[in-house]
Amino acid sequence: MSDDEREEKELDLTSPEVVTKYKSAAEIVNKALQLVVKDCKPKAKIVDICEKGDVFIREQTGNMYKNVKRKIERGVAFPTCISVNNTVCHISPLASDTSELEEGDMVKIDLGCHIDGFIAIVAHTHVVQDGPITGRQADVVAAVNTAAEVALRLVRPGKKNKDVTDAIQKVAAAYDCKIVEGVLSHQLKQFVIDGNKVILSVSNPDTRVDDAEFEENEVYAVDIVASTGEGKPKLLDEKQTTIYKRAVDKNYHLKMKTSRFIFSEINQKFPILPFTARALEEKRARLGLVECVNHDLLQPYPVLHEKPGDYVAHIKFTVLLMPNGSDRVTSHPLQELQPTKTIDDPEIKAWLALGTKTKKKGGGKKKKGKKGDKAEESAEAEPMDEATNGATS
Repeated sequence: MSDDEREEKELDLTSPEVVTKYKSAAEIVNKALQLVVKDCKPKAKIVDICEKGDVFIREQTGNMYKNVKRKIERGVAFPTCISVNNTVCHISPLASDTSELEEGDMVKIDLGCHIDGFIAIVAHTHVVQDGPITGRQADVVAAVNTAAEVALRLVRPGKKNKDVTDAIQKVAAAYDCKIVEGVLSHQLKQFVIDGNKVILSVSNPDTRVDDAEFEENEVYAVDIVASTGEGKPKLLDEKQTTIYKRAVDKNYHLKMKTSRFIFSEINQKFPILPFTARALEEKRARLGLVECVNHDLLQPYPVLHEKPGDYVAHIKFTVLLMPNGSDRVTSHPLQELQPTKTIDDPEIKAWLALGTKTKKKGGGKKKKGKKGDKAEESAEAEPMDEATNGATS
């Protein structure tokens, strides 16, 4: 086998080495998330928590693959974000920002890590308080969590992206919440955080994606955001944007010296994956990024908001579509929930009862195998039932 063929073969989950890299990245992401959740306390500065998450990922990945012949890129795949209450996503403040968390804040944490370009991402919702989450806050967290569990069972070979879009909207409606528009779940590939195969959160005339069928050995970042409001977030201030990604297919000769300096730094440090402007020299970055964005050299990740008073919850997980079933590799335990709604819809209950492992075909002990599968499926669905049905009516 030539080196080219070997490289090609190593790009998906048919290679044990690739699976190991995804799972190693996922392990670091889960630990980083744990660390960040612990720091989400009243009076904690948001920028400090974001920085702590990024530093942890850089340190942990830096300790891996040190003594290999080929240089292996590794580090932050998506900067740590802390988006509060009605803010939907992408808050990763600059060093000068003084915003702090307060008691009762609903916090969306979003971060990612990669090893050799194999990316693991996670998002989680945490309320800054002791004791269970109640009322409408609990409803919206239960909505995204149940939608995530349903999506996990529908993102499997042979199913279509549209199946997931329809299902997660139905789940959100059961909790009297809305899935937030404009959020896409992407296929992940080596060094590609936004692959061409996508799952649309909400289908509407303005947003269309190609129909796609999930296949074995693919990897997806399943991204679900729900709101107690209308689910139609708005960009209020472009200056809040601090996360960008190099648009690798675009080129332009920048006029300002500051812009050229910043763009050169970006190409050197962050040539492919998203980064935060906090990682650049702040005064120069403020000036230089504007020209880079205006000429489409960078793709901004805008900060979006629902209306004040609306609660927004976010869950994102990375799933490997292995031959033996769907393997969710990033997650974090939820706080205790006491939602005001329960799931009564038989179709949603049927989705939740599906297993995530593939049944083995053939074999002499077929009946026994089936029974075993049934037991495994119901065992996997049980935690979900507890989370959704521990509700107070």
